[in-house]
Amino acid sequence: MRQFSETELTAAVIRSFDDTPDPRAKFLLQELVKSLHDYVRRTDLTFEEWEYAIDFLTRTGQKCTPIRQEFILLSDVLGVSMLVDAVNHREREGATETTVLGPFYVGEHKVTPHGTDISATLPGERMFVQSRVTDLKGKPLANAPVDVWHADDDGFYDSQKPAYATEGPSSRARFITDADGRFFFRTILPCSYPIPTDGPVGEMIVQTRRHAMRPAHVHFLVAAPGYQPLITHVFMDGDKYLDSDVVFGVKDELVAKIEKRTDPTMPDGKPAAAPWHLMTYEFRMKPGEGSAPKPMMAKATEDA
Repeated sequence: MRQFSETELTAAVIRSFDDTPDPRAKFLLQELVKSLHDYVRRTDLTFEEWEYAIDFLTRTGQKCTPIRQEFILLSDVLGVSMLVDAVNHREREGATETTVLGPFYVGEHKVTPHGTDISATLPGERMFVQSRVTDLKGKPLANAPVDVWHADDDGFYDSQKPAYATEGPSSRARFITDADGRFFFRTILPCSYPIPTDGPVGEMIVQTRRHAMRPAHVHFLVAAPGYQPLITHVFMDGDKYLDSDVVFGVKDELVAKIEKRTDPTMPDGKPAAAPWHLMTYEFRMKPGEGSAPKPMMAKATEDA
């Protein structure tokens, strides 16, 4: 049996994929081997460290459920999600900037009438969101589905709560843009919040003394026919975590000034109770193709 040295072993593993039928799969696997082997050599990885890494990845997989994706969370906090996003959206050409999907897009996005309060049962300061979807020249895009979702006033998404299975979704919905490309809804003012720290990813964050906080934001997924799907957040201006988002997802263009208002009515003419907040944001879509991501719950159903 041939005795492999450090470098000969790497070359042999790379050659083992030479007959892979799919050229792209072959390239990805061989590059992965190069990077992994180089990491082991550069760090003089010990058996104990290797075993810890295997255990960590095992526990990460075990933490995943149809409504929680711990591997996406791991990818997010290591900056991999934003790097993948960056290399796939290098040329925006004036289109709205993208950011990470996040681990809480679960697919309970029902078509909802404009003006609906999607957080009607939740406490918190009220907010009115008015938005518009256009092409790069400002032409309105009608009949475009827009999914929205965000955390509550305590920093939790609906799918993180025990009541989710019986009470269903909140603070998430789907709107269809009108003839002028507009959609609007009521909700509560989101707050900054920590990513889940009850799993191996949270364990890593705590042990490395990083904070676990994300700045306040609302998620949007716009999927207009004939345009590239847009996955993004709109962040609240003034949030103290804008410059240190644990998943590195903030971009200047995605920070919106939120106006505190005392008007007795909201922009749709309906009464407003107490002071309220106004978010205004316009989404510019880039022509092209692509598929919006399938929600995790749909994937779990398909795999079952």
